[in-house]
Amino acid sequence: MRFVFDWAQFRRTKGAVKLHLLLDHNGHPPAFAVITEGKKHEIQVAREIDFTPRTTLVIDRGYTDHEWFVKLTQRKVHFVTRMKENADFSVQKRELSNRRGILRDEVIFFFKLAQAGVECFFRRIEFYDEEQERVLVFLTNHLVWSAATIAALYKQRWQIELFFKALKQNLRVKTFVGTSANALKIQVWTALIAMLLIKYLQLQATFGWSLSNLVALLRQQLFVYRDLWAWLNDPFQPPPALDSIPQQLQLALP
Repeated sequence: MRFVFDWAQFRRTKGAVKLHLLLDHNGHPPAFAVITEGKKHEIQVAREIDFTPRTTLVIDRGYTDHEWFVKLTQRKVHFVTRMKENADFSVQKRELSNRRGILRDEVIFFFKLAQAGVECFFRRIEFYDEEQERVLVFLTNHLVWSAATIAALYKQRWQIELFFKALKQNLRVKTFVGTSANALKIQVWTALIAMLLIKYLQLQATFGWSLSNLVALLRQQLFVYRDLWAWLNDPFQPPPALDSIPQQLQLALP
């Protein structure tokens, strides 16, 4: 693949691109996306985004950058992530809540930041996940929310995995019709625009659509004349009679 997609720098024998994606928690539609070569690290893209104050980011450990965390805190942007095991920090304990699964709730600061003269406190939470039967350690700069809320927020990060799964399965972004950078980006951007429209239809419909069913049945209706909004809310109604369908406009050719 490295020789087919020669512009997609990744490894010596393998090419790759990355889709850096931000989902809106309100329905999980894509809110921001950028396509880069596979070599570009996620944190490099994240540093370039100007997040609105009071935004809450739910991110994985690939975005760990303590200096970036300080800048987010200064801009009043909150984050929730998993904490790396090799982090060097000092602890100030807090009173534990009575919520099930909360093992520790601590205010901490990182030694490297303190040595650099940066005073910024974070929060470390240990949570026992009964479903996975393991302890998860969260890091956040929000010092007010309950520990259970922080754990519940991080669980929402799974929506990112579900979005990529839906993108690959429902919109067929598994193989590419072209090998140039332009061809690949057109295909990915088209899929993202289609996903945005489908998500909008799903949220507006009163019928309880799953995303996969909506995509599948929309394909079947492409050559049937229907009122889209009426069909979305009542998909099992029969198509209108032929005599009730308005005639298409025709151009008079010389």
